[in-house]
This record gives sequence, structure tokens and C-alpha cells, in this order.
Amino acid sequence: MQTRTIGRTGLKVTEISFGAAALGGLYRACPRDQAMATLQAAWDSGIRYFDVAPWYGFGLGERRVGDFLRDQPEDSYVLSTKVGRLMRPVPTDKVPNYGYVDPLPFDADYDYSYDGIMRSVEFSYARLGLNRIDILYVHDIGGYTHGKALNEHYLGQLLGSGLKALEELKSSGAIKAYGLGVNEIPVCLDVMHAADIDCILIAGRYTLLDRSAVAELLPLCEKKGTSLVVGGVFNSGILATGPVPGAHFDYLPATPDILAKVGAMEEITRRHGLPLAQPALQFPLRSPSVASVLIGTAKPESLVRNMQLMEPRLPGRLYEEFEGLTVVAPPLGDEAVRV
Repeated sequence: MQTRTIGRTGLKVTEISFGAAALGGLYRACPRDQAMATLQAAWDSGIRYFDVAPWYGFGLGERRVGDFLRDQPEDSYVLSTKVGRLMRPVPTDKVPNYGYVDPLPFDADYDYSYDGIMRSVEFSYARLGLNRIDILYVHDIGGYTHGKALNEHYLGQLLGSGLKALEELKSSGAIKAYGLGVNEIPVCLDVMHAADIDCILIAGRYTLLDRSAVAELLPLCEKKGTSLVVGGVFNSGILATGPVPGAHFDYLPATPDILAKVGAMEEITRRHGLPLAQPALQFPLRSPSVASVLIGTAKPESLVRNMQLMEPRLPGRLYEEFEGLTVVAPPLGDEAVRV
């Protein structure tokens, strides 16, 4: 598989990467043997960049990814995890419901400070059972998760001391790159105007349908040499399933307007004899600022099916037909969008 470089770091990642949220039981249980089989399918498909987070199954995702990668040749893969949440043990009957099925018995406390980030890294080493992490993403900072008022506090932590921790980790060689792992554009711009970061894992905001990143984020990434890793390319599933009953967009039931736009997109791909998921998966890689497209699943067959959509590469002129059907995320407002 072809590789691209993260920012100006020299770190190369495969154009398709694997996101491990589903291995932590996101929305449905994921037995261990199924998780291992999915990771093996990703490896066999040529994927060598794996992304996880303490949040995924409250540590379960990190344990499973670490168990798999421990058996792979050293320096044959790139691994990223995230900081910003510290896992705290709780009684089994007090485990919160944040969408993970059968997670480990923990809850999360937000901490984007120097000490919080350093503690998070040490905890991740222990859960992973590995002695290296290549990329660290600051996870879910921003108004999308916290709302405006609370995020001012957390952003103050990050800019005040958290970025110092990340820079120390990079300069010491403990990590090779750092950045943000978020679902929104505004906080990316806020941080990039205050500091230089290597990469941003942006979910759902640079897709065939949602072009929120185009106006400001992409030009700033090009100017500053910051790479994007693009997740959520199917926008919560609707660009894979089409506008079927119950289809979701941005984690919520799709509105009539979104259903109509995706229906029109599906008609375009039908005329070309393609599944809608194929241009959806390939679209972000048209930008030189995109280093990798992140796909996540807990089913080996889904992983293989998605990888088959990478070939043949579709011509650029095809994407021109979708331009009138795209959307931009509305302003966030003062309240958290995702609770």
C-alpha cells in the first residue's frame, strides 16, 4: 500500500489506516476473537497505521490493539493513541453508558494539562503493553464535546501547559508527532493559530458530503504543513448505506435534506456503475494535505469489502458531479453538540 508523510516529521503512514473504536464495543459488543480477526484482516490488507484511544471501551480498545501489535515485527507499523481523558476505576454497576457495550469498568475525567497528558501516556503504555507510541492526538477538545464555556477552561489547559508536554515528548523521541483528534473545525483553527502541530485526525468534516474543512482548515494545513488524517468518511454510515430508512448522519438520524442529497449522490454513482461508498472512501485522498483515510469496523468482512473499494482509483472529473450536493456543518452554538 502507498504511504504518505505526516507533516514535516518524516513519519510515513499507509494511505488507509485502521481506527479501533469498534473494537472497544462501540454500539455493539465485540468479542475478543472477532477483534483479533479484524485486526489481522487489516494487516493482511496492507494497513500499517493503527489508531486507538483510552476512550474506546474505556481501555479495552488499547488492550486489544496492543495485544495484536505486540506480535508484529518491531518498527513495522505506526501507532497513534490519544490524550485528554484519564480513566478512573468505578464499581461494575456504576460504569456509565456512553455507547460502549461491555467496556472495562472505568469512567473518564477530562484533563488537557501537562500533568494530565503525561499521566495519560503512562496509562496508555500500560494498557497497550507496548514501549512506543508514534502519534498522540488531543482527543475531543472543543465546543462540539464540551460546549463553549467549559471548553474555554480545557483549551486554557492545553495552550497553557498541555502543548508543552506534547512538545517535550516529541523532542525527547518518545513520540514522533502530535496533534488533535476532533469532530469539529473551530478548535482546529484556534489551536493552529496558537501553535504548530503536526497532524489533525478530523472525523466527518472532509467527506464527499460534508465539506466543512474546505474553506479555512485545508488552506491553513497547506500553509503550515499540517497533515490531516480523515475519519468518518461515511458520515455515520449514510455514505455507505445510501438514504435508507434509519440512516444516520453526524451521529443523528438523517434529515430529509440530507437524505435527498445522498439520494442524488447515489444516483450519480449508479449511472457510473459504482457503489456510493467507493468515491466516499477515496475522496479525501485527492488532497495533498491528507496523509491517510481512517476506517473503523469490528468485522473482518467489512474491512476486506472497504479495502476492495480502493481500486481502481476514480478519475478526478467524477467528483465534479457531486459539488452541488455538499454541505457545511452549521455553527456550533454555545452548548455541547455531542454529550
